[in-house]
Amino acid sequence: MNEQIFTNARVVLGHEVLPRGTVRVVDGVIASVDAGASQVAGAIDLEGDLLLPGLVEVHTDNLERHVMPRPKVSFPMRAAMQAHDAELASAGITTVLDAIGVGDPYGDGFRSRDQSALLEVLDQLEAAGALRSQHLIHVRCELPAPNALELFEPFAGHRRLRLISLMDHTPGQRQWTDIEHARIYYTGKKGWSDAKFAEEMRIAPQRQAQYAQPHRAWFADFAREHGVALATHDDTTLAHVDEAREMGASMSEFPTTLEAARHAHRHGLKTIAGAPNVVRGGSHSGNVAAITLAREGVLDGLSSDYVPGSLLQAAWCLHRDAGFSLPEAMQVVSRGPAEAAGLHDRGRIEPGQRGDLVRVRELDAHPVVRSVFVAGERVA
Repeated sequence: MNEQIFTNARVVLGHEVLPRGTVRVVDGVIASVDAGASQVAGAIDLEGDLLLPGLVEVHTDNLERHVMPRPKVSFPMRAAMQAHDAELASAGITTVLDAIGVGDPYGDGFRSRDQSALLEVLDQLEAAGALRSQHLIHVRCELPAPNALELFEPFAGHRRLRLISLMDHTPGQRQWTDIEHARIYYTGKKGWSDAKFAEEMRIAPQRQAQYAQPHRAWFADFAREHGVALATHDDTTLAHVDEAREMGASMSEFPTTLEAARHAHRHGLKTIAGAPNVVRGGSHSGNVAAITLAREGVLDGLSSDYVPGSLLQAAWCLHRDAGFSLPEAMQVVSRGPAEAAGLHDRGRIEPGQRGDLVRVRELDAHPVVRSVFVAGERVA
């Protein structure tokens, strides 16, 4: 029997904070949660720090940043994954659905490439005990891309596949309803000239009409047949949400309007917003602020998106600025995302759950991660 005892901690439970508690983990699973301190020899004294459930990340593009640290510069997948994994663990993220984009309508980006090497790298690192967090896969499918189905094939049926999201970044709708925001993004991040942006704007509707709807139907059927969670992306209108419901989606990622988020939440779709949006105080695309969704009671989960450290910081922002209790704030970054992805064995501190735990000390009302445990074993 492999046993760890964490004691003298402020334990954040689902509905309360134990001011002084003890959590016992046996063979990687939480066996008991008790009020008071333990006197058992070998118990880990947390010195009054907070003990949180491990954070669950359902949508992060952070791996892309490590694989392509500069435009048109590639880094070896193994080294990139190890750096990505270490960054996540140090941020308190114990479960991650690495978001892998398949399909690029423009044919010149990272997502236009075969990324199946990631699967072998993950298996090798896992077998060697070299991964800190548990890594699963979220495939982001760019519907207007001609090569979306081809690039998805290596991930189809893979044991790590937990989530498929359906995206359509055609300028003029969803995330890019405001064309000027789209122009700034593509000319800034991708280095397009204004002339190239104008040309892509001209042909984008044709590409969307040819590929988006057939691909949407194919991926929805695949998710249903294989029991994979399905998400929509950047829902803007009531019609977008209704379409998601008809396809069997369980999650609405990054709804761009309060109207869409309310509609999704009302009909049982988990609404996931960006943690950087919370920390920065607004959307970089000019869409609805995530803090607004929180105050309206229609926020079910957060994703660190492109900044791993933002997930825990955002929970503290909700606690400070949106009237969330600390247990409520933690649910948005742990249990909420876990349940949205169909992972019901993690995201809260209670018997029977995985022993994924984060020790945090507050410094000037900000969280500082001091140590991280996955299945009871320290990883950071």
